[in-house]
Amino acid sequence: MGDDFRQLADRQTRRSFLGSAGVSLGALAMHALSTKAAEAEAGALPHFSPKVKRVIYLCQSGAPSQHDLFDYKPALQRLAGEELPESIRMGQRLTTMTSEQDSLPLTPSKFAFSQHGESRMWFSDLVPHQAGIADRMCRIRSTHTDAINHDPGMTLLVSGHTLPGRPSLGSWLSYGLGSENEELPAFVVLVSQGSATLNNQPIFDRLWSSGFLPSRYQGVRFRSGGDPVLYLNSPAGISLADRRRVLRTLAALNERQSAEVGDPEIESRVAQYEMAYRMQMSIPTLTDFSDEPESVFAAYGEDARKPGTYAANCLLARRMAEQGVRFIQLFHRGWDQHRSINAELPRQCRDTDQASAALVNDLARLGLLEDTLVVWGGEFGRTAYAQGSITANDYGRDHHSRCFTMWLAGAGVKPGFELGATDELGYNVTEDPVHVHDLNATLLHLLGIDHKRFTYRFQSRDYRLTDVHGNVVDKIMT
Repeated sequence: MGDDFRQLADRQTRRSFLGSAGVSLGALAMHALSTKAAEAEAGALPHFSPKVKRVIYLCQSGAPSQHDLFDYKPALQRLAGEELPESIRMGQRLTTMTSEQDSLPLTPSKFAFSQHGESRMWFSDLVPHQAGIADRMCRIRSTHTDAINHDPGMTLLVSGHTLPGRPSLGSWLSYGLGSENEELPAFVVLVSQGSATLNNQPIFDRLWSSGFLPSRYQGVRFRSGGDPVLYLNSPAGISLADRRRVLRTLAALNERQSAEVGDPEIESRVAQYEMAYRMQMSIPTLTDFSDEPESVFAAYGEDARKPGTYAANCLLARRMAEQGVRFIQLFHRGWDQHRSINAELPRQCRDTDQASAALVNDLARLGLLEDTLVVWGGEFGRTAYAQGSITANDYGRDHHSRCFTMWLAGAGVKPGFELGATDELGYNVTEDPVHVHDLNATLLHLLGIDHKRFTYRFQSRDYRLTDVHGNVVDKIMT
């Protein structure tokens, strides 16, 4: 088998040379050199002492309604049914789902609100467990974004641009900081399906893409059933020793090809093969919950016993954090309540409320909250007015980009602290606006990275996660 490999390598080398004769070898060499220079620069990270070692991002896909969860607005009760004032709307572009409505009636939440903790934060009765961690939470009520539709909104949130093609936040961190554990990826993605029955927005693989960064920095998605990672295990009849020999031969071939062509993706392929080999030993232990005590399942809820649920993914995220995974991103679908909020929103909260709070408490119990940051939020918020008709038992809300609520907990941020304010209708930010670029700049800062200096040269331009925007939100940091 070894002679066949060597002959194939020789033929491929000659064929590659002849096939690339019309291509600028100088351009290929410059691309390889610029890539290596960029990676050398990234190797100088962090820029300063980090407060955070790892991030667990609880991404609620579909845009949770801040009006029905966190941003209590008694004025909506008083003005219920009245038209949204033009002085408040100020000509804002609406989505096609409500732009043709004859009326935009102000709509209060049907859910009861109360204050919790020493911080006296407001929560609706849909999220009692999150209310229980109010004094661990740093809540931003004044988040805003540029997008009013899901795909560009989520793409902007995770990559800093509304159009696909740029590296995701996790890929930037994988590239810049790497993993604390050589047997696991630096960036892992977990996806769960919500219990809501309407408007489940798709989750695309490109949301954890490495974009123009080398592909070894893309997120690794763990599946909810069967093998967590496809093609990780060796075929029947192939031992680990056999796999090791094959990988050694492939690495030699790839190194030879890399020397000829100078394509950094060849080096990525070698790194990915090696990571897959190491993961064969680490993944089964990581995903086996049999060593977890009953108290843990009581905290996260019974769903934590069911692979692929949000609760199970939160518990798995905690186990990954223990093992040094740098960036863990959970995507939970089903938050797009254009109608039937009374029925649909409680289902989503039953999926997520208990496990979100349990994750924060569990990290604190294990001493991991001291250097782990948890982030909770969606791509934008929901409107103060109703989409469609309002009945005694039903209403819905459209997309709203001007203000929404996100929360953080853990390393580097002030516990029991709330930043920002919105007007009495919850339509516009009135204090301390935080754009999603500002949020990403702050996350990088907490990880020891100056977002303006953290760049990657691609097509003769230096790119960064925050594009040409973003300011660190000093007010939320300890």
